[in-house]
Amino acid sequence: MAEEKQVSSTFTSMATEGADADAPELGIGMLGYAFMGKAHTNAFKKIPYMMYPPVAIPRLVGIAGRNEAAVNAAAQRYGYENAYTDWRDMIANDDIQVFDNGGPNDAHAEPCNAAAAAGMHVFCEKPLARTAEEAKSMLDAVEAAGVKHMVAFNYRFVPAIQQAKKIVDSGKLGQIYHWRAVYLQEWGMDREMESTWRFQKDICGSGALGDLGAHIIDLARFLVGEPKAVSGLAQTWITERPDGSGGMIKSDVDDGFVALLDFENGALGTVEATRFGRGRKNFNSFEINAENGSIHFNLERLNELNVFWKHDSPDTTQGFHNVLVTEAHHPYWENWWPHGHIIGWEHSFVHEFHHFFDAIVNDNDVAPYGADFVDGYRNAMICDAIMESANAGRHVDIRY
Repeated sequence: MAEEKQVSSTFTSMATEGADADAPELGIGMLGYAFMGKAHTNAFKKIPYMMYPPVAIPRLVGIAGRNEAAVNAAAQRYGYENAYTDWRDMIANDDIQVFDNGGPNDAHAEPCNAAAAAGMHVFCEKPLARTAEEAKSMLDAVEAAGVKHMVAFNYRFVPAIQQAKKIVDSGKLGQIYHWRAVYLQEWGMDREMESTWRFQKDICGSGALGDLGAHIIDLARFLVGEPKAVSGLAQTWITERPDGSGGMIKSDVDDGFVALLDFENGALGTVEATRFGRGRKNFNSFEINAENGSIHFNLERLNELNVFWKHDSPDTTQGFHNVLVTEAHHPYWENWWPHGHIIGWEHSFVHEFHHFFDAIVNDNDVAPYGADFVDGYRNAMICDAIMESANAGRHVDIRY
């Protein structure tokens, strides 16, 4: 088995000092140390003093990754007590109660299933799996183990999106007619960029669909309801990329897709995602049109929500209202700053993990406000149906 390296326990003593004495400690075992490893660890460190009094104190017990030098450096940088080059060794550590999987998509199912069987609560990055079949195996594993489980659809925890959810759930919008969403980035357009796992179907399952589209599909389900059928188109524009050693490697995932959604409640929807959106950095935007009004959101202005109400006076205030979601009564805002002092993308992870820890400590349900593995499985089913539709050129019904 791989060697374990002791790094530091400094964070534990610092985090617990002065914290609410009633807050239990939850040992964290993290798989992955790159983009999501950084984002998740940043949230763990903020929770004890920003989500105060904390529902739990995260203890950074272990971090695992395949590159020994890189994972040791990450453990030192972030303050994890132990570094592992094999996740199996990490989940054998009895000090870990929460397994956090931020690894590539092909490293989601086996480690999560093993962690659940070991009695750990499981948090997994999105998409939950490469296929719906794989996602179902993960759902079965956590349900059999009786542990809490959550998928990292962090945009549910943006305060403005939580506010949109409150408006929808209030019924004030009336019947919802339309959902339209786009998630646009540009980084995939560089033909000279060395290939990564995100362009290899056997590792990631899909391209723009699973990477970006999964987020807006989740928001569609969160805010509007269940789609019952889809029609999709997908395209790959760059079919091979540099492999880093002077050669080329096949790129066999979708670079962009569009899809139509037919919702069970009668609403119609469109979702579109691409990594070929020249000029777009992280443009995640949606609009809901309903009987009594409309809601529009753009992640690049994530503290704002644009709302239109049909009953506004046409000679005074008719039009979309730009609402700055930073008032004390807005979701999560009691934990942050005076109104108008905005927060950022990284804070969605703070809210997300606080929600998960509350479910663990107080035996609450992760759903409906958080995405559990049921949501992850259904999301994977919709993604699979979109690709099936795109490949077959036909309308596809969704059957869970």
